Order: sequence, then C-alpha cells, then structure tokens
Amino acid sequence: MDYKEKIDSLVGNIEKIFLGKTKTVKLCIAGVLARGHILIEDVPGIGKTTLAQAIAKSMNCKFNRIQFTSDMLPSDILGVSVLNPQKADFEFRRGPIFANVVLADEINRTPPKTQSALLEAMSEYQISMDGQTYQLPKPFVVIATQNPIEYEGTYSLPESQLDRFLLRLDIGYPPSEEEMLIMRRGDVFKEINELSPVISAEEIIELQEHVRKITVEDSVTFYMLQIVERTRTHPDVELGLSPRGSQSLYVASQAWAVINGRDYVTPNDVKEMAEPVIAHRLILKSRTFNLSKLAEERRKVVQNIIDNVPLPR
Repeated sequence: MDYKEKIDSLVGNIEKIFLGKTKTVKLCIAGVLARGHILIEDVPGIGKTTLAQAIAKSMNCKFNRIQFTSDMLPSDILGVSVLNPQKADFEFRRGPIFANVVLADEINRTPPKTQSALLEAMSEYQISMDGQTYQLPKPFVVIATQNPIEYEGTYSLPESQLDRFLLRLDIGYPPSEEEMLIMRRGDVFKEINELSPVISAEEIIELQEHVRKITVEDSVTFYMLQIVERTRTHPDVELGLSPRGSQSLYVASQAWAVINGRDYVTPNDVKEMAEPVIAHRLILKSRTFNLSKLAEERRKVVQNIIDNVPLPR
C-alpha cells in the first residue's frame, strides 16, 4: 500500500464536504491512525457532525451519532438484555456504541454515570454487560463534542474521561472564501450520502499497524520525555501528564509522521502534536468553569514548556 497516497486521498475526500480546515482534518486522521479518540470543543454550527460523518463515509465505516442528554442511561449507549419469549432466554441488543465511528454529541450534557459508560469502550475496545464481554468493531473511534460557552445544565468531564481522549481540538471559523462556498452549497447531508469511500476499514487497520512501526530515535524520545516531565514541575500545573499521556504523545507523533509521508519522527512532529495531546490532560492550579478560558490557559502552559525545552541535536 502507498500509505501517503492513501492518506492524501482520504484528506481530499473529506475536504469535499468539510471545507477550509486541512490541518483539522489531518489531526482527526492522525487520531484514527493512532487508535485514539478525539474531543472537539467548539461552538455550535462549526461542522463537528459533518466532519465526523465525512470521516466515516470516506473510510466506508459504520457511523452512529449519540445525542447526549441529562436523562440518558448507560444502557442507552451500550445496549440492553431483553427477554426473547421464543427462546425463553435473555438476549443482548447492541446499543449505538457498536459502530466504527461514534459521534458522542454534547457529551458534557449527560451525568457522570452515563459518561463513565464510555470508559471501558474507549480504553479496551470492548464493553461488559451482564457478565458477558462484547468486542467492538475495528477500527473504533469516538469523536466527542462539547460546547465551550454553555455550562449551565452541563457536567464537566472528569479527568479520567479526558485522559481517554488522544486529541482535543477546536475547529474555529472557516476562511472567508470557504465560508462563501458553504453559504452557497445545497443540502450537505445529501452530499455526504453521495460521498464515495476512498479507503476501506481493513486498510485503516493496516495503516494503524504501520504507525506503530515508525522509527523514533532515542534523542527524540528523550525530547518527548523532557516535555512530559516539565508538565509535572511547571509552576502553574497542579497535576501533569500521566504515563498514558506520554504514550499518547509518542504514538500521536508517529501518526503525524505517517500523515506527512515519513517513516521516522522528527522533533517538529512532537511540537505539532504537543498541544492537542497534552493541554486537555493538565490540571492547572487556577480553576475556572469557562472551558474556553481554561483551554487558552492550558495552551499557554504547553507553549511555554515547548519554548523552554531544547530541541535534540
């Protein structure tokens, strides 16, 4: 397989629907190739659902959207056992989590008990119900969204949940030229339905395996470790990156190298992935309930760390 050609065709196909945000598209693909999950914090109407649907359609994968609400139960996500009168036994009916790409829309609108129902699925790619374990389809990625402005009627994601997301992104408004095209376009959902896949689920799995074989030279690994250790000693940080976070930075940097057509990781790959991988995992000493302000404070801390860690020679 020509990995770079496949990835470029995937990016181009998604951009037929999701306009003007090439880096965001590439970051999402990097998350998929790293077998990670993605948290998108942005205002409504930016195109979060459109992006998730275009990714699933381009990969020829099953897509399910879960609209999180305050009265949602874990069984609404995972599934439920129901009595089959013909067999006189209970059978498990699978919930919407059984898809390749799951859009967890407004995940912070549901209580912590329901949020935590995703933890096993996100970390182990399986769920447990009534003493039985059910494997989730491969590839499997959760793309979760939350509105950074509204906080009434919402529940902050616990640190254990945030740590399961490989990347945290914000999309931002599109450039003027692309927004004019968006204004003039017709039915975007019709365009998504007509979008042809350019890669198969099996090829995505092959790419995921290829990512883990990407060379990371010792000096680059040590550079990552220095960044991780600075998060634990920074004066503005109460709790820095965990070992899971350092593993995430490692594999995300490998995926970014593949996106850019290389079979080795450079320090610039690490710098590019540092903020989306690290920032949402930091617990700062200054607390705020405003997600936009919190994200900006975390970004500044990560940038300060990057600026003060010397590049490997």
